[in-house]
Amino acid sequence: MKIIAVLYAVALAALPACASQDIESRIDDILSKMTLEEKLGQMQQLDGNYDSGAATPEVMGLARKGLIGSTLNVRGAKNTNELQRAAMESRLKIPMIFGFDVIHGYKTVFPVPLAEASTFSPKIVEEDSAVAAREARSSGVHWTFAPMMDIARDPRWGRIVEGSGEDPYLGSAMARARVRGFQGKDYSAPDKIAACAKHWAAYGAAEAGRDYNTVDMSERTLRQVYLRPFKAAVDEGIATFMGGFDSLNGIPASANEWLTRGILKGEWKFDGFVVSDYTSVKELICHGIAADDADAARVALNGGMDMEMVSKVYNENGVALVKDKLVAKKDIDDAVRRILRVKMRAGLFDKPYVDESLEKTEILSPENRGAAYRSAVASFVLLKNDKNTLPIPSGVKKMLLAGDLADDTTSTIASWCGDGVPSDAITVLRGLVARAARAGVEIKYVRGAGPYVSKDDDIAAAAAAAKDADFILAVVGENADMTGEATSRSDISLPGRQLELVQALAAAGKPMAVVLMNGRPVEINWLTANVPAILEIWYPGTMGGTAVADVLFGDKSPGGKLPVSWPRALGQVPIYYNHLNTGRPIPLDKPDEKYASRYLDIPNTPLYPFGYGLSYSRFAISDLAVSASTIPLNGTVTVTASVQNMGDRSADEVVQLYIRQPVASVSRPVRELKGFERVTLAPAEKKTVKFTLGPDELAYYGKDMKFSVEPGIFKVWVSNSSEDGLEGQFLVAK
Repeated sequence: MKIIAVLYAVALAALPACASQDIESRIDDILSKMTLEEKLGQMQQLDGNYDSGAATPEVMGLARKGLIGSTLNVRGAKNTNELQRAAMESRLKIPMIFGFDVIHGYKTVFPVPLAEASTFSPKIVEEDSAVAAREARSSGVHWTFAPMMDIARDPRWGRIVEGSGEDPYLGSAMARARVRGFQGKDYSAPDKIAACAKHWAAYGAAEAGRDYNTVDMSERTLRQVYLRPFKAAVDEGIATFMGGFDSLNGIPASANEWLTRGILKGEWKFDGFVVSDYTSVKELICHGIAADDADAARVALNGGMDMEMVSKVYNENGVALVKDKLVAKKDIDDAVRRILRVKMRAGLFDKPYVDESLEKTEILSPENRGAAYRSAVASFVLLKNDKNTLPIPSGVKKMLLAGDLADDTTSTIASWCGDGVPSDAITVLRGLVARAARAGVEIKYVRGAGPYVSKDDDIAAAAAAAKDADFILAVVGENADMTGEATSRSDISLPGRQLELVQALAAAGKPMAVVLMNGRPVEINWLTANVPAILEIWYPGTMGGTAVADVLFGDKSPGGKLPVSWPRALGQVPIYYNHLNTGRPIPLDKPDEKYASRYLDIPNTPLYPFGYGLSYSRFAISDLAVSASTIPLNGTVTVTASVQNMGDRSADEVVQLYIRQPVASVSRPVRELKGFERVTLAPAEKKTVKFTLGPDELAYYGKDMKFSVEPGIFKVWVSNSSEDGLEGQFLVAK
């Protein structure tokens, strides 16, 4: 039997991916030969051994019988080929598809997605995803459970780190970029993998920022904000979707027929498949919409969930449900058709095995490390830099480095780091020591304190060492296990005794900078008021330490921008720049007006606004021009502006376009991002940036819930953040 399987594989390997025969005809032929049990097997995904990457004995046995369609966490060319050979021994020889969480890199780890969004560069994000796809495919992975495109406006939610922040326009641009990077034009290519849009839908709006929690929102907000990145991913040709853990307006995502069959598969004509999240089908019982396993299977199958991850209620109850006509056979066939379609598009029927020699050349190559370095540099956001504290002055000879995170390899690459190994990561300490040696600077490292209080905390030793330093650098923030899935925080202040550490260091009165390593905005009011320089590096990945060192010493200039509004206090949450106005906004001419929508104790505004970020240079935006004063409903208008580097070093700026329609059939946001461009300019260099606004940018869901452009005045701003900027306007006429 094994010899026959090998000969079959050799014959298939000689064919081009998804060769001449029409995919749908091939699927028809396979479906006609399948038993109901085999169909349900295609709809089953089970876990492998995470540590070894190998299949479990159960999975291996099911594969030989053709009773399993997919695994997660089985990886490594040798492991995947072994399991695939077992699948090719089955009666119909349907190949398996191997999934894995390739979120921000496979072996070469890139900055976390929130940091990648801070680049405001779809080109960089696409390149990151392409490297991740190339490494993953060389290890036998066909399918990543990424990108996560949940809009997140609440930093308490730990998974804010996995997405692109609060804005649907930026989120859509990053979603498209990641799909292009992972899949390319043909995800059957040997360096591409199928992508997965998650979590469908509105998972990022969980009440109280608590993971897995309930979501309740209007259909207008859902469509206008939370679904926009998902629609962009569909338009880009994404292969698969994943359901969320949340319930939306009382109906869990794993059983939401309106959401999945109605919008995704119906309105949007999505023809890939939808996989549940980990055991979320069985969890319908806890949600209270299913009485038992069989009932959970019924509700999820009727809701349009095509593949079940890890739990087994489909396999154990599907035959009886079809027999009892509680689930239609055509719905089973539709789910299997979608799964087979993706497998064929991935080239698995024609080339089920991976070349085991590729891992040696693709994994952690110098080229891949270089891409991770460039991405990290581009993602850093300079929040504050009074008196040009950074870059580190040339006269510095002794520098103190403090903070546990400065030498934390695990936090450098963060959670959901694929198969990244902490020992491969270059920490801030390691990067600084190497760079400082070239500059003749002596680095003294004192741990001081970290995110967790421990007996090793020695703030007094750090304070004493600060007295002898010419320059002080503190690395503070959150451990990797404080962000990501199941890491919601009710308090977003700096954890542990880290604030005490920074205060003790600042008391020395020396030039000082703080480097923040974290996966969400944290409360840093004292730092903003008292520390002259703050650099946000998020979790920077494999090459993070080298990138940080080069930016701190001025070899590179930071140019990232915030993809989230940074709150002053937890009481402002949820906070986001593109909010609606109220009937009683704070009057510009009466900032102390009591009877306005305001707080008694703090301003409404964030500590740092969306789109904000400084540089080692200065930029001037001028010459705003709007190409037409009036356009028709289906017309377009061009907005141009000039940006000039006014400083003495080459640096990046992100020019941003915002709009607002002040009067409409429904209240519209005070500003909305509708364009951005990251430019690199030499000293004194000037460039014109151009943005086009048309129906795609100007339309919204109006009073009638139709997505259309309404006539009226539109204001435009071109700026370097969501605040201020040059202002213009135009009229959309009937």
